[in-house]
Amino acid sequence: MKIGLIMGSDSDFPIVEKAYNILKDFGVEVSVRVLSAHRTPFEALEFARSAADKGYELIIAAAGKAAHLPGVLAGCTNLPVIGIPIKSSELDGMDALFSIVQMPPGVPVATVGINAAENAALLAIQILSVKYDGLRDKFKDYKKQMAEKVFEKDKKLNERLK
Repeated sequence: MKIGLIMGSDSDFPIVEKAYNILKDFGVEVSVRVLSAHRTPFEALEFARSAADKGYELIIAAAGKAAHLPGVLAGCTNLPVIGIPIKSSELDGMDALFSIVQMPPGVPVATVGINAAENAALLAIQILSVKYDGLRDKFKDYKKQMAEKVFEKDKKLNERLK
């Protein structure tokens, strides 16, 4: 299992790091790169073109403002691409969100919420779990632990209200 985690700027890393940590916790090999659709377009295209041959199974791409990176990568690979719109401008990330979700037919990019790197990682885990049973089991455990935390919070709240 190998995922490319690409961001348009190193200033995106505080958000992207959340995805990185989740992927590592699940035992997924992750390669992190800074590649820009605008400032290093040839390198970004080469990464996307060669990703499958290098063993990548999925790409997560984070970008702010014009946010072309996820779409450019998706246009150059057959691998699934998940886009993370980054809140990095006076438009509160809506510009990035619209740039990523408005892909033309035939070039899909799965898109999570603004700054929602955790969900990008978890969606990647779910996609890969179709192929890897062990990952599917870890994801089931993760969801069970989430539910147990909610039940515990519910119990504490109701005890406090009595």
